[in-house]
Amino acid sequence: MTSASAPEFLVVIPARLGSTRLPRKPLADIGGKPMVVRVAERAKQSLAKQVVVATDSAEILAACQAHQIECILTRDDHATGTDRIAEVAHLLKLPEQTLVVNVQGDEPAIPAELINQVALALASNPDCAISTVAVAISDPKEIANPNVVKVVLNRANHALYFSRAAIPFVRDPDASSQEGSGYLRHIGIYAYRAAFLHAYARLKPAPAEQAEALEQLRALWYGYQIAVHIAPETPPAGVDTPEDLERIRQTF
Repeated sequence: MTSASAPEFLVVIPARLGSTRLPRKPLADIGGKPMVVRVAERAKQSLAKQVVVATDSAEILAACQAHQIECILTRDDHATGTDRIAEVAHLLKLPEQTLVVNVQGDEPAIPAELINQVALALASNPDCAISTVAVAISDPKEIANPNVVKVVLNRANHALYFSRAAIPFVRDPDASSQEGSGYLRHIGIYAYRAAFLHAYARLKPAPAEQAEALEQLRALWYGYQIAVHIAPETPPAGVDTPEDLERIRQTF
């Protein structure tokens, strides 16, 4: 994608120090820089007009300032990253049609082009409030793994439902035609219209969201449409464990 064809968007990276599996994860050193700084630097390789870290931590704020990364201090009572980004949208007084890409703070190897593509997917679907990414999967272990979120789409590549279950359920795997029954793995990067972010704080959690522990189901529950870009390959994994951290350090 060229800058001429790219929509205008900004990236917000939510980052908090609390992490059960990897304490103080955003500040973990990767090649001499904190992880959150590495993520922001990768996001700056995209076509975003602005990259902002959103945090509740004075330490993360100081680390970003030391590396000339724009950072906004937010409240410390946000339940999700989306809530934190919604506060940033309010603080920056973003116009309703502004596109905001949520890049997770533990994705230092995220491809810049994937950031561009999720923004383009939303810009290309004016009837959608959100866009996200999926990749095809065929490994039975992944399909059955509840930690791998699956998504089913309609013919316009808008999300019908996200689930930790194996959806769609293939009733007759021996049927000669299984067109449309391929499995898609959801990748957790989102773009939002600021209008949705301004409304998000007023939306109560949805029953399906609480059952599946998937916050994107709240948007579907309230009738918002989600466009899904199907990526040609799975992006590098994020950092959740000490083993993940050592793996990513090797790449830097």
